[in-house]
Amino acid sequence: MSDTVMNIEPHSGGDQSYAMAGPADYFALLKPRVMSLVVFTAFVGMAVAPGPINPLLAAISLLAIAVGAGASGALNMWWDSDIDAVMTRTLSRPIPAGRVPRAEAAAFGGFLAALSVALLALASNYLAAGLLAFTIFFYVVIYSMWLKRLTPQNIVIGGAAGALPPVVGWAVTTGSAPLEAWVLFAIIFLWTPPHFWALALYKRGDYERAGVPMMPVIRGEASTRKQIFAYAVVLAVAGVAPFAVGMSGLLYLAVSAAFGAGFVLLSWRVLRSDDGEYGPAKKLFLFSLLYLFAIFAALLADKWVMANV
Repeated sequence: MSDTVMNIEPHSGGDQSYAMAGPADYFALLKPRVMSLVVFTAFVGMAVAPGPINPLLAAISLLAIAVGAGASGALNMWWDSDIDAVMTRTLSRPIPAGRVPRAEAAAFGGFLAALSVALLALASNYLAAGLLAFTIFFYVVIYSMWLKRLTPQNIVIGGAAGALPPVVGWAVTTGSAPLEAWVLFAIIFLWTPPHFWALALYKRGDYERAGVPMMPVIRGEASTRKQIFAYAVVLAVAGVAPFAVGMSGLLYLAVSAAFGAGFVLLSWRVLRSDDGEYGPAKKLFLFSLLYLFAIFAALLADKWVMANV
């Protein structure tokens, strides 16, 4: 397919009259489902890192990370409100639905971003706060403002932002970011493309209307299916890396190997499907969410088992 993509101005939109926004609307700006995944992976990073941590400071640090994730979501919705307005998946978000003005969303997100970094610096350490600040910057500026509308590799490079929370969590506990923390980063980084491309396959029409150069729109569905499978194979190998570097034991190895094999199997079914056949892609997308939760939950369970045997 052609690499030419329709450009939509990120600040388009005429006058709108806004209804009174309620707390639920501002909470929706935070992308709570994404926030919950960020908090969970950051918590696992904190918990599996060696060394003690004060429970109160740990709770405050997690709150700061959650606020930072929410700030990223609000700023992303502010910037992407024009394309959200033409995608069925995002049409009901607070800004395109006319419940929250763009300027308020931007101010809200900016305030929360500054608050989260300052709070984490006070509760934890400057490395963790710096990593959180970089995560917010990368997601909002590098991914949302630049890569998302520029290249079909948007989600590949931009996935670094979503992969950083366990590194932030590790830094909260230890004040450092060693190899083990980056192993967790690698798992999420490799998980992100097949996860989002599976969604993009069956939401391709949305991305075409919005002019977002997702892989199925630019390279076609067949190429996207091949890349999903390739990433799935590499992810399955990376998934057992925590065992290989001594971070975990046999419990984690068994869970990661089983779920990695499941990911590869479902990706193979996506690879073998035809253009316009989206059932396998939907199953892979849902399984990918379970995969990431299971992998990180297994790390927690494994550490508990090793600490109590």
